[in-house]
Amino acid sequence: MGQLLRVQNFTVSRDGFGAGEDQSLERPFGHADPGELFVWAGATASWPMRTEPGGSRGLDDYITRDYDRNIGAEIMGRNKFSPLRGPWADESWTGWWGDEPPFRTPVFVLTHHPRPSFSLGETTFHFVDGDPASVLERAKEAARGKDVRLGGGATTIREFLDADLVDTLHVAVSQVELGHGVRLWKSPDELRDRFEVDVVPSRSGVTHHFFWRK
Repeated sequence: MGQLLRVQNFTVSRDGFGAGEDQSLERPFGHADPGELFVWAGATASWPMRTEPGGSRGLDDYITRDYDRNIGAEIMGRNKFSPLRGPWADESWTGWWGDEPPFRTPVFVLTHHPRPSFSLGETTFHFVDGDPASVLERAKEAARGKDVRLGGGATTIREFLDADLVDTLHVAVSQVELGHGVRLWKSPDELRDRFEVDVVPSRSGVTHHFFWRK
């Protein structure tokens, strides 16, 4: 199948929002509580930030383990990288993830205000201003034959969907309702014209939606 552009483990609220409003340094998901949105993944045995033994097994755990499989690069929107807007006042902000970001690949951050690339641990961040197709071409080259993960947020995923560049999506639908925020969809049925879909409920309460191109 060649290199794929994949959305992996992207979580939305029951009413279709991937994040809330009023993002800030203290609240990367705005008014949304990430603990509520992502509790399904955080409860698994394979959650990478788990500090205590235990955790759930089953479907949620399998999906959490699958997050990095055959991924050679990531594309993300600027709001996933930073709460800052406009030109970079300085370049001291290096992301939400500390000195060892979990990506361990080249990461291409979409922004109209490029800045020099830098590396933390095994992750190198590149800041690019381009249309989805050209950014994907760069990411595929950097991935060296592996797939590219489209990490979000919701606006960025919609841009690549609208450009018909996404090959597979996995979206976990939480039971949380946000009411407003950054929307991925009003209904997953919006994608059925281009994608096959399987919908699988989990014991954790989330419903997993798996999409692949027709």
